[in-house]
Amino acid sequence: MNSSIYDRYRKCSLCPRKCGVDRTQGKLGFCKATSEVFVASYMVHRFEEPPISGHNGSGTIFFSYCTARCCYCQNYNYSRGRYGKSVTTPGLTEIMLELEKKGAHNINLVTPSHYIPSIIEALDIARLKGIKIPIVYNTNGYESEEAIDMLNGYIDIYMPDAKYSDDKLANKQCGFINYSKHNIAALKKMRKQVGDIKTDINGIAERGLLIRHLVLPGYIENTRGVLRQIAKELSNKAYISLMNQYSPIAQVKKDPNLKRRLTAEEYKKAKAYLERLGFLNGWVQD
Repeated sequence: MNSSIYDRYRKCSLCPRKCGVDRTQGKLGFCKATSEVFVASYMVHRFEEPPISGHNGSGTIFFSYCTARCCYCQNYNYSRGRYGKSVTTPGLTEIMLELEKKGAHNINLVTPSHYIPSIIEALDIARLKGIKIPIVYNTNGYESEEAIDMLNGYIDIYMPDAKYSDDKLANKQCGFINYSKHNIAALKKMRKQVGDIKTDINGIAERGLLIRHLVLPGYIENTRGVLRQIAKELSNKAYISLMNQYSPIAQVKKDPNLKRRLTAEEYKKAKAYLERLGFLNGWVQD
């Protein structure tokens, strides 16, 4: 691995927490990952947004560990620890090439923030081996501006979450610190790098920013705040995926809101606010 890139693991500041631990020596920060890359699973996935999944599916690579501790995480086992298998950097490249050979429209890096140096090196090798499909960076949106700078020229499509406008809620539910500030700064930088979504003649995304927001039951004001921030700080021309697919897990059974599904009325209010702010680009779920 390029030593200057690898040094990013030695005093880790890849996410806004800036834990400063030497992950090459097995020291653990908040995410609990060392410099050894763990892939939880990989597959051709057909249930992303239409321009990402297309007809053939998206080549998703799910990484273990996470920079968040979302109590309602749908990939709870993946995000909490040493799940899946250890892969070398060339091994990660081979996974990408395998997914391309299977017909995936893109390589979709899911929860990748804590492995950016290894991903960059794997992409360098993949380019030498002729990979042609777009690279998607699929993140919880808690990113440092320095990390997004590192990814410039490597990522074709950014697909971040914009989870919270309420920082107290973000900290309580996911352990984020100053989420909204870091999220908006990262979204701006992503959009500056790749612009808004551009598709080919078949409607498959080639480049751009697609922002996801999962509407949480009982927290519609948080959703309204997120949408206001995006409209104000970026643009209401940004592409938004407003999701209603929240599904409660055992870990939130004591939370009066999170223990239940989103109601049709709550989602209707979220869609109405999206329209009120003038957002015209993106997707809603029915």
